[in-house]
Amino acid sequence: MKIFLKTEEEIELMRAANLMVGSTLAEIGKAIKPGVTTRQLDKIADTYIRDNGAVPTFKGFPNPCGGEAFPASICTSVNDEVVHGLPTDCPLQEGDIVSVDCGVLLNGWNGDSCYTFSVGEISAEVAQLLKTTKEALYRGIEMALPGRRIGDIGNAVQEHCEAQGYGVVREFVGHGIGQKMHEDPPVPNYGRSGNGPQIKSGMCIAIEPMITMGNPKIYLSDDRWTVRTRDGKPAAHFEHTIAIHQGRVDILSSFKEIEKNEK
Repeated sequence: MKIFLKTEEEIELMRAANLMVGSTLAEIGKAIKPGVTTRQLDKIADTYIRDNGAVPTFKGFPNPCGGEAFPASICTSVNDEVVHGLPTDCPLQEGDIVSVDCGVLLNGWNGDSCYTFSVGEISAEVAQLLKTTKEALYRGIEMALPGRRIGDIGNAVQEHCEAQGYGVVREFVGHGIGQKMHEDPPVPNYGRSGNGPQIKSGMCIAIEPMITMGNPKIYLSDDRWTVRTRDGKPAAHFEHTIAIHQGRVDILSSFKEIEKNEK
């Protein structure tokens, strides 16, 4: 395992890329409503990213399962789709949820973030899933301090979600990030405190809880990209890219614009 520690200058370049992702997700959020298709959301994202001098890193990303490269600029995972959902011409419906995962390359550095949006009014049960998943993300971030271990992050996420009866997906995890979208170390959403690589100043990682309403078992759809829950129950996904430096955790991506628009 080779973990690349970033300088202060490199962290600022990563901040710019991640704030671009946050702005892109906010633009997408403005358009989310019943009747809109995820393919339309993808077009908004692609245009916004390129107009602002960045490149959508997901487009053309090689398929680890041996299928076609990823054809879109964002992943749009609806309801029981956990991750890597392909944008389609199927309109979103009142009460749906859609996780939008976005990555950009700006000035040679990567940004990566995900937010699960409500489509119109959603049920109280699903709203609680979203609330808990977002809380778990921040519980994990709080553990990412110099001297701690990667297992402390996963343990915080797992305990918060499983205590409320939710499932924690194990097959997909967070990751290091920098000049490559996926770097070491892997950052699971489960684990034991005190285990795993030590967290050091200069590390940049993406923490991304993928939490299910029911059983955490998943399967790969026929398109060789979209991952769904086996029991058909909804899943939520939130992600921030963070840097550990100056003795603290620094969240490089941002939900501020999204959350302001949601009010």
